Amino acid sequence: MRIVADFHVHSKYARATSPRNDIEGLAEGAKIKGIDVMATGDFTHPAYFAEIKSLLGDGADAEGLFPYKGIRYILSTEICVIYHNSEGKLKRMHHILLVPSIEIAAQVNDRLAKYGKLEEDGRPMLKISSVAFAEEMFSISPDIVIMPAHAWTPWFSVFGSIGGVNSIEEAFEDKADKIFCMETGLSSDPAMNWMLSKLDRITLVSNSDAHSLEKLGREANVFDLERPTFKNIVDALKTRKGFTKTYEFYPEEGKYHYDGHRKCNVLMTPWEAAQKKNMCPVCKKKLTVGVMHRVFDLADRKFGYKPKDAVPFQSIVPLTTVISKTLKKPDTSRFVKEEYDKLVRYFGNEFAVFESDAEKIRLATSASIADSILRVKTGDVKWVPGYDGVFGELILSDSSGSATKKSVDKKQKSLDDF
Repeated sequence: MRIVADFHVHSKYARATSPRNDIEGLAEGAKIKGIDVMATGDFTHPAYFAEIKSLLGDGADAEGLFPYKGIRYILSTEICVIYHNSEGKLKRMHHILLVPSIEIAAQVNDRLAKYGKLEEDGRPMLKISSVAFAEEMFSISPDIVIMPAHAWTPWFSVFGSIGGVNSIEEAFEDKADKIFCMETGLSSDPAMNWMLSKLDRITLVSNSDAHSLEKLGREANVFDLERPTFKNIVDALKTRKGFTKTYEFYPEEGKYHYDGHRKCNVLMTPWEAAQKKNMCPVCKKKLTVGVMHRVFDLADRKFGYKPKDAVPFQSIVPLTTVISKTLKKPDTSRFVKEEYDKLVRYFGNEFAVFESDAEKIRLATSASIADSILRVKTGDVKWVPGYDGVFGELILSDSSGSATKKSVDKKQKSLDDF
């Protein structure tokens, strides 16, 4: 049974999140995208947890998943840990939790309330180390899954250039062997992570981290399971059997792929930044060191290596972005929405568009939009890479895109330039 899962989203109780992001809204958005197993997000928030219990019940019939209006929910939340390590250095990381029952989720909430105010944000900030957090969680249940979130983002991540560490073992110490999966984040893809041999034992997972329904499934995971249960999903994450692929952002689209300084409008490749000693040439302050640079700093392999049991991936671009760039209209315009709705009606959901062949795509839409979709599928696109909190810009023709910023051809393996 083919299952598409998104394990990381946020609710209306999280900062800067759409009021439509609740159980009702997420179910509607999941159907449009083609998601079968949807994260609840934010179950640590007391008000949202009450909604979850009211609408989803105990989930007993679905063995750890919670059916609702044709979608199965998985209990998920993201937490922020802030602490000083033994050397007195400040560490800040985000971690995703997956739990198999309402009862266990309630115990998690009771335990975490000792370390922060859960009602202040859907993603609570906790004064606890990663290893102490893991110890607390696994003492509640060995079935809880801890997944480091957006692992390479400069801020608030396990490998981030600001506040991160150099290994899973450094973060989780004697609990590191219980961490078996990790979210790569929007600014990296599996091929970049394969450059680190120490991550070979870690299953790479991709999720949307969506704060609005439109962003659901911008990254996701595809499984082929006998039946959808919490245990079967976790087993697939541990063994990679039945984990067939991930849908990935082109990492250049992510907000932190390259180095730069947003305030000074400075975008730099990692090798250019290294030549400048990671200092902004305009204001002379430190650049935000991006994901590509950080991966290179920790890598012990050349780009292009693929571990023998690695889960494959497929690079996609959100369909609204493809249509918007093709029509040269804002992605919020009615013209883009009409074309998007037409494609979703034709194929059934957004992921089905990217799984279809060229003939079907050309039958479903205009020649220009079909050409753009097919270029995305084959990697025949260019990007102005994202940097310092600015999303990357898709370029579909030589005449489009920013004239003032450098672009990257996806057919060039730019990591080889290091």
